[in-house]
Amino acid sequence: MPAAPGAATMAGMTAPHQVALQRLSDEFGQLSQQMARVAGQLSELQRSLPLPVPPPLAPPVPPAPLPPPPVLAPVPAPPPPVYVPPPAPPRPPLAARLGTADGQGWIGKLLAVAGVAVTLIGVVLLLVLAAQAGILRPEVRVGAGAVLAAALVASGVRLYRRPGGQVGAIALAATGIAAAYMDVVAVTTIYGWLPGAGGLVLAALIGGGGLTLARRWDSQQLGLLVLVPLTILAPIVADGITLLLIGFMIALSAAALPVQLGKDWVWMHAARTAAVTLPLLAALFIASVAGELGSGDDVWLLGGACAIAALLAVLGALLLLPHAGNPTATALLTVAGALPALAAAVAVPRTLGALLAGALAAGLLVLVVMPRRLPGVEGAVVAIWSALSAVAALIAVTVAFAGHVEGPVLLGLALIVGLAGRRSRVARWVAAGFAVPGAMLYVAFAPPETLLRATELNAAVAVSTLISSVLAVAVALVLAWTWTGSGRLDADEARFTWAAAAVIALYSVTMFTVTAGVLVADDGGFLAGHMVATICWIGAAAALFGLARRLSGGEARTAPLLGGLALTAAATAKLFLFDLGTLDGMFRVAAFIVVGLVLLAMGANYARSLATTDEKATNSGAIKERLN
Repeated sequence: MPAAPGAATMAGMTAPHQVALQRLSDEFGQLSQQMARVAGQLSELQRSLPLPVPPPLAPPVPPAPLPPPPVLAPVPAPPPPVYVPPPAPPRPPLAARLGTADGQGWIGKLLAVAGVAVTLIGVVLLLVLAAQAGILRPEVRVGAGAVLAAALVASGVRLYRRPGGQVGAIALAATGIAAAYMDVVAVTTIYGWLPGAGGLVLAALIGGGGLTLARRWDSQQLGLLVLVPLTILAPIVADGITLLLIGFMIALSAAALPVQLGKDWVWMHAARTAAVTLPLLAALFIASVAGELGSGDDVWLLGGACAIAALLAVLGALLLLPHAGNPTATALLTVAGALPALAAAVAVPRTLGALLAGALAAGLLVLVVMPRRLPGVEGAVVAIWSALSAVAALIAVTVAFAGHVEGPVLLGLALIVGLAGRRSRVARWVAAGFAVPGAMLYVAFAPPETLLRATELNAAVAVSTLISSVLAVAVALVLAWTWTGSGRLDADEARFTWAAAAVIALYSVTMFTVTAGVLVADDGGFLAGHMVATICWIGAAAALFGLARRLSGGEARTAPLLGGLALTAAATAKLFLFDLGTLDGMFRVAAFIVVGLVLLAMGANYARSLATTDEKATNSGAIKERLN
């Protein structure tokens, strides 16, 4: 079978390759033989050459001694690194700052405020000075002011719609509203064309309608530019502080209140409060110093204005607190708005002044003690309003009562507040605030020298002293109990508080017994009163020892034991230092016998209580041993 063409081709190509490989293998074999011959010749040549002799070795050199280590001086610690703040970026020059958008905005606002002030001063000159100088007819002056006001408001509304016109629009509208308001004031107070009630209604409509733009444009600045200039310039237009001017400012403040609902505009709230408070305080000062306010009816109207101002302040705060970003400032502005009601007693009748302060105290007290408080009435607001209520109550008591009655009333208030608010820190401070002036009045009408000699007091002062003595004991004990039970005093402060309460109680008890004795039997009653006081002192010591016997634990017994020992020492000292030389006859004998018997009874009972305690401890130990 003939071979395939492909196989023949492969056989033809393989024969030359095999020849080439055989030739290369032969050449490598010849090369290896030649290299072997060269290596043998080199070995024979190396053996025929002489070996070199090495040089003699040098004797060893001993090592040189090492130098001593250098003594290093102490290196002071490096100073701490000083922080060098990076240099502040260079402040651009004034021209560059004014050229920015912010700088131009402030310039625009400053010019707008200046324009409002200057324009309104011009309106005042038109309404007041032109009338005094007889320039133009009254109708022309009033009409020109009304036309100017309307044109300014219309221009402001039109300018507000244009890009970048908000600043100018607010200034124009504020100027127009204030000018219209002063025009109504002039028509009512200077020219008498409108009755007072009509002028107040028209002014409230203008103020409320104009300030509605502030809410619509969401601009607190507009409200400030209306309220602040009117507060300053309205008394000039009305020719001084009058009841009618106060009515206009109250109307303006009331009209501005709805504008603030839902807004956190604390500065507008401050301006609205000042618009009423400042004229009222000025009127009270004028009425109290110069007596130039008017007739008796005007004084009652002034008191009514103070009541309305306080009501606006409290009501405005209640409406604004849920949205107030700074409730503390809002609460403090309430205090500012209530100042006329607190100060009204300097100019109005005592009865009205006491009613104003008392109503304010009662209203605020209801707001802070309500079980379910109104929104926003919490935290600092409660503390501020509680303090304001306490101050108002203190003023009401001071105005309503004479000195010898005022002391017992204040002590009674302190006792009521201390018991009712025993868990409240604010109530404890309020109770102390009532107690301090009450105690000062008590000591003023019953000074310590009345305990040294028989002093005859009139019936009213004597009764006041007796009531104050009982109340002082109760207040001292209640305040010591509430303060030490609050957990805010350490052991030393608690002991000092109880010691102060004990001193007040001893003084009050002695004053009660001596005053009652003098009231009943003059000199004999004075001696009997001191005898009873000494017996009361030692009786109180016995009561403390009895309380210590009923308490368990060393810590619980320490306070009554120390108190009992202190009272025993005080009673014994009074007995020998005062009663022995002052009392005579049976009073001295009775004092010594009663005190001695009480001391004997205390000693016997206390020794028996110790024996009983030891016996109980022994029996308890025996029982434990049997159980074990």
